[in-house]
Amino acid sequence: MRRTGITATALTATLATALTGTALLAPAADAAPPPPPGASTAAAHLAGLTVAPEGSESGYSRDKFPHWITQSGTCNTREVVLKRDGVNVTTDSSCAAVSGTWTSPYDGATWTQASDLDIDHMVPLAEAWRSGASSWTTARRQAFANDLDSSQLWAVTDNVNQAKGDKDPAEWTPPLASFDCMYARSWIDVKYRYGLTVDSAEKTALTRLLATC
Repeated sequence: MRRTGITATALTATLATALTGTALLAPAADAAPPPPPGASTAAAHLAGLTVAPEGSESGYSRDKFPHWITQSGTCNTREVVLKRDGVNVTTDSSCAAVSGTWTSPYDGATWTQASDLDIDHMVPLAEAWRSGASSWTTARRQAFANDLDSSQLWAVTDNVNQAKGDKDPAEWTPPLASFDCMYARSWIDVKYRYGLTVDSAEKTALTRLLATC
């Protein structure tokens, strides 16, 4: 039944393209952020992270991590991720996704409206601030918040992302347990790339999640 649904969506998008000239983009079915290193490398990277209590959130503001920035033409980072992670995504002249199918890796839910999706920062901005980003330049924080080259950005169900908030893996993990391994590997990769610290409970939780790989 799901195959039929995707075919119907694709047909609708094709007709829309013919009638309106809207661009049709058809990424691979397994479209996702660049994959993080495997479990053994992730474990080595986790061992190399500095363990320290989280710092203060004093002075934190999302505005200190400018996003979503323009990536090319009229497309900003959110729109690029929606096109990358969706199937048969159509966009209008301003690059906004007007149709497509997205499956949220956090809960396995499938959506056909871009408004039902948030672009999640794997390592939340406030968590990054408390883990070392408070000392970064604005340019580095902007790069972190718009990073398309790592597994930092994910298209996920909006209310699941809101439940996550700025929690680390000791406080929250995605509802879909089969994603535990990828979640840990991705989280570790982002923290390792940016030289962020982990607290002891966070490291314990990540070790547990890696054991599911």
